[in-house]
Amino acid sequence: MTSVPTPIPSRTQYVQEEIKRRILTGQLTPGQALVETELAARFGVSKTPVREALKTLAGTGLVVMSQYKGVTVRMVDADMAREVYDVRLLLEPEALRRAVRRGASLDAARAALTRADDATDTAERSLANREFHRALYLPCGNPLLGRMLDEVRDQAALVSAVAWASSPSWEREAGEHREILRLALAGDADGASAALHAHIGSFVERAYPRHDTDTATDTDTAREAQA
Repeated sequence: MTSVPTPIPSRTQYVQEEIKRRILTGQLTPGQALVETELAARFGVSKTPVREALKTLAGTGLVVMSQYKGVTVRMVDADMAREVYDVRLLLEPEALRRAVRRGASLDAARAALTRADDATDTAERSLANREFHRALYLPCGNPLLGRMLDEVRDQAALVSAVAWASSPSWEREAGEHREILRLALAGDADGASAALHAHIGSFVERAYPRHDTDTATDTDTAREAQA
């Protein structure tokens, strides 16, 4: 029986998911060069699906394409982290509030939390945590809101991966996840939303604290606005 070659789109999807997984689990680190020929050899494909995968990942904000430096994993700094988490703070708690109010099933969130608790390595735990958050906001009843949060999901995971690499805080966040889910399952939409807001906000402040210069700049900006 003659074997049928794997279609190029499937190869591209495979390469894209593998590169993303390695970025979000810390196997590929911020600033690391992503060379097409090396990736093609690693995954056993031609350069074409690698090139297409990298273009897609650049669109999601996980990699950066430069005329001079080539393709690299996106660097994470405090400004980038705060921008991404600011979007989450604005949208994610409201999405959860709506999901709870409409009585949406949170079985997927419960299952993801169990997978995170049972995880045997950081990669597995990280992926389960991402699924937990997505399972909270996806059933909000507004597909556009869900897609907007999906757009920053990978960048948020990259921020988390970098923070956890230097200062693991799994146990604290796992406890916060359990409390968020408890409130949501109890039908307390506002309480669950507030707990999620505190969870997201406290993480970014711990991992990327504001310095005095940031505070001074914010104060100066406010004064200028009032003048």
